[in-house]
Order: sequence, then structure tokens, then C-alpha cells
Amino acid sequence: MSCFETIQAYGLRSLGIGERLLPREGYDLCQQFTLIGSGLIWNVYFAAIALALGFALATLLAVGKRARSAWIRKPCDWFVFIFRGSPLFIQFFVAYQLLVLLPRDGVTLPLGLFDLHVGTDWVTRAWAGAALVLFFNTAAYTAEIFLGALRSIPRGDLEAAEAYGITGWQRFRRIQWPTMLRLAWPAYTNEAIFLFHATTLVFFSGFPAFQQRGDALYYASYFAGRTFNPFVPYPIVAFYFICLTLVLTWTFGRIGRRLNRHLPTNETRRRRPRILPQIIR
Repeated sequence: MSCFETIQAYGLRSLGIGERLLPREGYDLCQQFTLIGSGLIWNVYFAAIALALGFALATLLAVGKRARSAWIRKPCDWFVFIFRGSPLFIQFFVAYQLLVLLPRDGVTLPLGLFDLHVGTDWVTRAWAGAALVLFFNTAAYTAEIFLGALRSIPRGDLEAAEAYGITGWQRFRRIQWPTMLRLAWPAYTNEAIFLFHATTLVFFSGFPAFQQRGDALYYASYFAGRTFNPFVPYPIVAFYFICLTLVLTWTFGRIGRRLNRHLPTNETRRRRPRILPQIIR
């Protein structure tokens, strides 16, 4: 089988498209690069879902931690404390054990006029359960980043907003939230990179791979076990994640420059150097 045929057969195997069985012989570089790259789709899925949903929840948690009401502030404090204080690896196992306790037939919710039946067998799959854990974990860490940024907003900006009659939700939307993003974006970029790397822990968690459709580390472990040579598949995983980190750094850098487009940059500050004669005393 040529390399092009291997890519056609195994390029989207992690999504159930292509060959159903893993290769039993050969184990050349093309097979390893193709299958590990196919599993990387799930790592990108886990990180993208967790980042998108965690960003919204983190904003609510950061605002909630600054609320005056203890009924709002305390639950937010404990949520952040639990998910920041416990290891992510343990969170995967605890979440899986709790989700397994749900009834296999589903849960019926009485809504008065009708009953709503919700299936629960899907929550023990990695695509749902692991994504849920990553979502809560990154929301807790990002909430602390956003909280620090909210506390660092210059008081003069808030006083100027009040002087113009901008208060309440309008002040948060137009003054506090954009300033919070600008201040927190470098640290949030590091959190996004860490989250992409943390998706490899899904392989070691209790969430099983469905029909041998695992993430990048799942296929790397498969090749390492068949060839007894871990120094080929695992560096391939590292290579893919380095490429992802470069893409993330570039993307978040562009967004950061967009958020700070009103501020002078080094290019705008740079002036044409003047040639001064050397004065010898």
C-alpha cells in the first residue's frame, strides 16, 4: 500500500471513515503519521469544545466571584477552588465513576404536561464525558485569570464611565469586558496551549475509546506496543502538538493585536534613526 493509499484509508479513521481495522503489519512512518494525525482530530475537538464553552463559563464565574451576594460568590469560589485544587487526572476518573452510576435506561423528568426522557449512556463516552471535565477545568483556571484582569482595570476608566452615565450592564459590556480581555489575553493564551496539551490525558482516563477511535496518544501507544519502539510514535505526537502550538500562538497573537489595536505598537513608535557624528573628546 502506497503512502497516498494509506492516507486515503486511515486519514479519517478516528471519525469512522475509511478502514475499520488497524494495520497489522508494516507499521511504516506513513502509517504512523497518518493514524496519529487522524487521532489528533479528537484532541482538537476536546480543546475546541472546552475553550469555547469554558470561556463563557469563566466570564460568569469571574463576575460571580466579585458579586456582593454570598449566595452567588460562595458557589463560584468553591467551584474554582475544587477544579483548581484537584489534579486533572483525578477529575477524569472521578467524573467517569460518577457518570457510570447514572441509570443505564436513562432519567425521566416529569414536566407536568409530559415526561421528558433523557438517555444517559452517552455521558460515559470520551467525546462527552472527557469534554465535560476539560470544560469545567479550563473554566476554573480561566476564571481566576479573568478575575485578576477585572481587578486590574484602572479605576479612572470606571470613573470616566460613570461620569458619562455609563453604568450597569452597559459599563461591563463597553468598558470592563473589553479591558478585561486585553489584560488577560497573554495569560489566557498560555491556558489555551496548556489545555491542548492536557487533552492527551484523555487516553489515560477511565473513558474508553469507542470502536478503536481514539485520540493521537491512543494510536501512538498502539504503534509503540506493536513495534516495541516508543521513540518513533511519541515524537510524532510531540511534533503534531508543536505544530498546534505554533498555530495557536499565531491565532491568539492576531486576536491580541486586534484587541489592542488602539494602543501604539513598537512599529508606530519606531522613528527614523538620526546619524550623529561621533564626538571625540
